[in-house]
Amino acid sequence: MIEANNPEINIEELKQKITEEVSRRQPDLLTVLQHDRHVNGAIAKEVVNISHIEALASNAEFKAQVRTHWPKKFDRFPFNVGWLKKYSLKIYNFIQKEQRVVNFSLSQGLREVAAIEQRLSEQVAELKTQMSSMSDRLSSTEARIAQLGDRLGSSESQLARIRERLNSVTQEQVTQIHATQEQVKQNRERLNASEERVSQNSARIHASEFNLEQFSDRLKLTEEGLNGIGIRISSMDAHLLAIEDRHNRNDSYLKNDLAQQKRLITLFLEEARQRLPGAFSQEHLTNFFDENQHSLDAFYAAFEEQFRGSREDITNKLKVYLPKIAAANVGTPDAPILDVGCGRGEWLELLRDNGYTAKGLDINRVTIEQCQSRGLEAIESDVITYLRSLPENSLGAVTGFHIIEHLSFAQLLNLITEVLRVLQPNGIAIFETPNPQNLLVGACDFYSDPTHQRPLYPESMQFLFTYQGLHNVQLLHLNPVESSPFDRDEPEMRILHNWFFGPRDYALIGYKV
Repeated sequence: MIEANNPEINIEELKQKITEEVSRRQPDLLTVLQHDRHVNGAIAKEVVNISHIEALASNAEFKAQVRTHWPKKFDRFPFNVGWLKKYSLKIYNFIQKEQRVVNFSLSQGLREVAAIEQRLSEQVAELKTQMSSMSDRLSSTEARIAQLGDRLGSSESQLARIRERLNSVTQEQVTQIHATQEQVKQNRERLNASEERVSQNSARIHASEFNLEQFSDRLKLTEEGLNGIGIRISSMDAHLLAIEDRHNRNDSYLKNDLAQQKRLITLFLEEARQRLPGAFSQEHLTNFFDENQHSLDAFYAAFEEQFRGSREDITNKLKVYLPKIAAANVGTPDAPILDVGCGRGEWLELLRDNGYTAKGLDINRVTIEQCQSRGLEAIESDVITYLRSLPENSLGAVTGFHIIEHLSFAQLLNLITEVLRVLQPNGIAIFETPNPQNLLVGACDFYSDPTHQRPLYPESMQFLFTYQGLHNVQLLHLNPVESSPFDRDEPEMRILHNWFFGPRDYALIGYKV
């Protein structure tokens, strides 16, 4: 089989053909070289011919000119006589007129022939250059043919060695080759069967993928439906939470109001039981009047819950005062903090969480109970009455948030006086109130609370606190409105911004020297 696939190469015949080809090309090379020498000789001859033609053309041109004097050999008597010389030249020029025309035409023709000969010489020189290049190429070709001859000899040796190796193959090796080919054939058949099974499995996989895509689409639709249901459930939960919160607040309001009414009725019945059948004294009537002042406690607690804001919002706003408390070095057992009008106790809770000692004060029994339910220390009392009951220099700080706008001017003066008395040296007073310089606050929002007295102008309050004896009274503007449409870089727009979007609150911060 190997010999059939590799037919024998006749080396002698191939070598003979290459030798004949080289021999055939050698005469052509000699002919080219001889032709080259012939061309060189022809070029030299052409150069001589061109010089000769130019000489003839010059002579003919000279002959074609009109004579104006005799030749030197005729410059003697009688030829040099003036009138004879003149008429003789005229007769001679007349006789030679046609000859001059012929000579002139001949000179022009000779010059054209010389130009043609010159061009032919240049072309022959160019041909010579080309023939020289061809000669170099033929020399290179001859060298390459010699190299091919050498390589052919080497190939002949290699072919002889290959032939020896092929001849050395035994019958056993041939049998092994046939067995290997048979095994390859069987493996090919098994591979074809495997490819067929792979093709079938691929078709099944494609079908499964199509079914999976359909299932995925259905699952996606189901998930979208579930998401929609989840959104609706979340909305319903939020709505239910809002309803529950509202019901809880209403329930708290009702419970507080009922507790207050029950307290009043119980007090009235107890006093009546003690006095019957006698009449009520002035002291009993005063007690009834004082208790009646608490009839709106539940209402105001509910009002604060509705309009003041959430505990979280209020707590975040009050954090701005913590650095002031820390800098004053108060809030210790020896220098406690008193928060007047403590309300729901956000400030008390913030102070406790930061490790400060503080107590709250309020006249609203409902909010006092809210503070106490959170573990905060809060007592029910009128602020002026309680401060007057304290000794001098007993407090490290007195704070009040949105309380001074509920007081009359006389009450405010008494409050500042008592605060200054009970503060320790270097103690701090902080009071926050709505800012009327924001027109929306001063003209509208301030009056949303029916218990407010009047807006308090910032600079007026700063002067009043200073006049009453507090030192280094500062104004701290707080809580500006976000998303102002006015450009604060322009003076006119900055004024409008401050009027409508400026700070909604301000604080008075003073110290006792």
